[in-house]
Amino acid sequence: MDLINNDKRRVLQAVRHWLLAVAVIVAADCLVACSVSLKFNASSIDYTKTKTIQIADFPIRSSYVWGPMASLFNNQLKDQFANHTRLIQVKRNGDLKIEGEITQYSQRNKAVTAEGHSAQAELSMTVNVRFTNNANHKEDFERQFTATSTFETTQSLSSVQEELVTQMVKDLSDQIFNATVANW
Repeated sequence: MDLINNDKRRVLQAVRHWLLAVAVIVAADCLVACSVSLKFNASSIDYTKTKTIQIADFPIRSSYVWGPMASLFNNQLKDQFANHTRLIQVKRNGDLKIEGEITQYSQRNKAVTAEGHSAQAELSMTVNVRFTNNANHKEDFERQFTATSTFETTQSLSSVQEELVTQMVKDLSDQIFNATVANW
């Protein structure tokens, strides 16, 4: 009887050791995975070479405009870099420089009902961005970024415009941030 109990103890002990080893491996994998995902959410700035950023206000060059659009965009873009990097924002001679203009703001029908009436409309905003990296001019670029938002035509544009423009501005700021300093 003691031999059977000893064998059971050894088996249980072996199972416990095996489970502990599996738990350690799983925990290690989780730590590695977490550290990788954190890297993707951050900027890839070499702060030994890059300390400052110059972000110019983007004027509106679109024929159709909404008054507060430019200030919403300019503030969001500057906040994006202030909140997600350690770069110091300067008025001139930045190590990084972002400038451009809001080139397009438009509304178009997106979906039509069976009766031929507009059911959804899409609001679109495009900005042209010129990026200069004075530490590495190979990263310089000029390109356009676009964001869109859709709304039901049962709502008036004036009742949803602020919310939609705020969403598009956030999206555009994320796109510009990723293109300029996230490098992934």
